[in-house]
Amino acid sequence: MAKPHVLLVTFPGQGHINPTLQFAKRLITNGVSVTYATSKFAVRRINTASVTDGLSFATFSDGYDDGIKPGDDIHHYMAELKRLGSETLSEVILASANEGKRFTYIVYSVLLPWVGKVAAAAEIPSILLWNQPATLFDIFYYYFDGYGDFIRNNVNDPSFLVKLPGLPALASRDLPSFFIPSNQHAFALPLLEEQMKIIDQQTQPKVLINTFDALEPEALKAIDKYNLVGIGPLIPSAFLDGKDPSDTSFGGDLFNSSKDYIQWLNSKPKSSVIYVSFGSISVLSKTQMEEIARALLNSGRPFLWVVRENQGEDKLSSREELEWKGKIVPWCSQVEVLAHPSVGCFVTHCGWNSTFESLTSGMPLVAFPQWADQWTNAKLIEDAWKIGVRVSFNEGGIVEADEIKRCLELVMGGGERGSEMRSNAKKWKELAREAAKDGGSSNKNIKNFVDEIAKHCQ
Repeated sequence: MAKPHVLLVTFPGQGHINPTLQFAKRLITNGVSVTYATSKFAVRRINTASVTDGLSFATFSDGYDDGIKPGDDIHHYMAELKRLGSETLSEVILASANEGKRFTYIVYSVLLPWVGKVAAAAEIPSILLWNQPATLFDIFYYYFDGYGDFIRNNVNDPSFLVKLPGLPALASRDLPSFFIPSNQHAFALPLLEEQMKIIDQQTQPKVLINTFDALEPEALKAIDKYNLVGIGPLIPSAFLDGKDPSDTSFGGDLFNSSKDYIQWLNSKPKSSVIYVSFGSISVLSKTQMEEIARALLNSGRPFLWVVRENQGEDKLSSREELEWKGKIVPWCSQVEVLAHPSVGCFVTHCGWNSTFESLTSGMPLVAFPQWADQWTNAKLIEDAWKIGVRVSFNEGGIVEADEIKRCLELVMGGGERGSEMRSNAKKWKELAREAAKDGGSSNKNIKNFVDEIAKHCQ
C-alpha cells in the first residue's frame, strides 16, 4: 500500500503557520508524507533548518511576494490570494500526480475556503484545520445558522447576552469583533460563511480543531451534524509530550535574534517576571503603550516586554527607565519564555496560539484582548478555565495603568484568587500534556485521522 501523502495548505500568517507546522510534524511521526503549501513570502520567513525531515514545501504567489504592508487593501489581497492560490495549487496537485505522488488528502487552515473547492475539483478529500478554539467555531456556525440578525442588531448593547446551543451565555464583549458593524475586518465573515457552506456539503462533515477534549468538552459536541475533533495542543514537542526534545521551535521563528533574554531571565527569582507580548499583528496606540509602561514601572517587578520594531518604539517616552527596570526585546521564543521558571505572569492579547501556549505551560494570564477571536478567548480564560483576569477598558478604549496594575497584583499576588488561577493553570498544563501523550485524547484522534487517510491509499 502506498504511503499517505497530505497537502497541508495554510494562510500565510504567523498565527496560522505555527500550529499547522506542528500538525505536519504530528502527521509525519505517524507515517504520513506532507507537502506544506503557503505563500512565497511566508516560506522565505520559515526557519526551514528546524523543520522535521520528510516535510517538503510548495509555494504559491498571493500577489504580495514581498509581504503585505500596513495600508495595503486587505480585500484586494484576499481576492489575489484566492485567484493566484487556486491556480498554483491546481498546478501543484497535477504536477505531483504526474510524478506518481498523488495527494491522498488535503488539509487547509482558516480563511482559505477556496482550497476546499480546489480539492473537490481534483476529486481529493479535504478537511479544515480550525486553528482557534472549538467555542469560536460554534459561535460562527450559529451566527450563520439563524442567529446573525439577532446578534448584529444587539451587539452594540453592552448589556446584551446571547445563549447559543451548547455554549455559556455570551455578552457583547465576548463575541468576535467581526460581528460589530463598524469593524475594519469585514472581509472575514464572507470567507467564514463560505467555509461553513463547504463543510455542510460534505458527507458526515468533520473538522480538526486545535484544542483537546478535556478543555472544551461541551463546545466540541455543540453542533450535532458536525464531528469536531480535538487534535491539540499544536506546540513543539519539547514543551508538551517530550517525545522529541530537539523540537523546541515552530520552524516559523522569524528572527535570528540573540537569546540574551534567556540569560536575563536566568538571573531573576522564580515566578517574579511579568512577560508582555501582543503577538505578531496588533499595534497599540502611543497612549496605550505609555499606560502599559507606567503600570510595569509601578508594579515594582521585573518584566520582559516584546515591542516589535513595527509596533513603534518611539511610543515609549520612558524607554531608558524601562530598560533599567526590565528588558525590552523585538522578538523572543515565546514557548521558551513561558516555560521559564522565573516567569510568573503573561500579559497577552489573547490570540489563540498565545493562549494555548500559556495554558500548556501552566502560566496565569492578564487577558488584554484587541480584536477578532481574542474577545472570546479572554472570556474562556477568565470564566471557563479560570486561569487569568481580564482587563477593563475605559470609555476611550484604553486600559489605564491603574487597571493593569490591579490585574497584575491579582495574578501575581498572594491572595486567594491569584492562588486559584495558578492552581488552575497547573491543572490545565497537566491535562494538555495528557491529551498529547500516547493514548491521550488528541494523540488517539490524530492516529484515527491518519487511519482514515490511509484508507484512501487502498
